[in-house]
Amino acid sequence: MARDPEAIQREIEKTRDQLAESLDALTERAHPKRFVDQGKQQVQAKLEDPRIKYALIGVGAIVALAVLRKLFR
Repeated sequence: MARDPEAIQREIEKTRDQLAESLDALTERAHPKRFVDQGKQQVQAKLEDPRIKYALIGVGAIVALAVLRKLFR
């Protein structure tokens, strides 16, 4: 069954356009800036958790006291 060359050309162009759209979408999803922004958002969300926030403050205070103690001994 022979196909019309114009129909084949239209199918090729349609497929090419679909492929270009897919590649554009993948490029946008895999952009490094997007990963950095997502990472920042996740870290900020974790730091807003009171348990983590106060634990980090406690660790910082203990480290600061240890450093001050070491300096003044």
